[in-house]
Amino acid sequence: ATGIVLVDQHAAHERIVYERLKGQAARGGIARQALLIPEVVELEPGEREALLEAVGELAGLGLIVEGFGAGALLVREVPALLAGCAVASLLRDLAQEIDDLAGPAALRAALDRVLSSMACHGSVRAGRRLGLEEMNALLRQMEATTGSGQCNHGRPTYIALSLQDIERLFGRR
Repeated sequence: ATGIVLVDQHAAHERIVYERLKGQAARGGIARQALLIPEVVELEPGEREALLEAVGELAGLGLIVEGFGAGALLVREVPALLAGCAVASLLRDLAQEIDDLAGPAALRAALDRVLSSMACHGSVRAGRRLGLEEMNALLRQMEATTGSGQCNHGRPTYIALSLQDIERLFGRR
């Protein structure tokens, strides 16, 4: 009766996942989920080496990886909140983060930035059709999440248009 609220489901869910990952990290460790079938991820040599050098730091972030052959990593566990994400894409982005941060030791120092990147991979994809229950759950989670008005990158997760705004958009006022 008073307007409409439009939600960017990816941005909203990304913020929710990010805050949960941050909370778990602050409480001593990110919950992990073992993969039923470990995933083999082919990587460029530099990416593989960067990730192998950061095995301990990655374990603290909920990722259990090990070398697998000459050009791959075997992923045994992922953060439980990211279950079902594209693991190869996540690893490539983390390798880039390590490179940008000048080494694995800087991962811990840049924890928020790394968790933000990880949250993006574990979030509902834009354009995915959510069912009514999923939409309602997302809205309830937004209500309970600190900073849910903007995503990790600073963009709004929703916009509210009052009835007056809508009338103005249609030239009624």
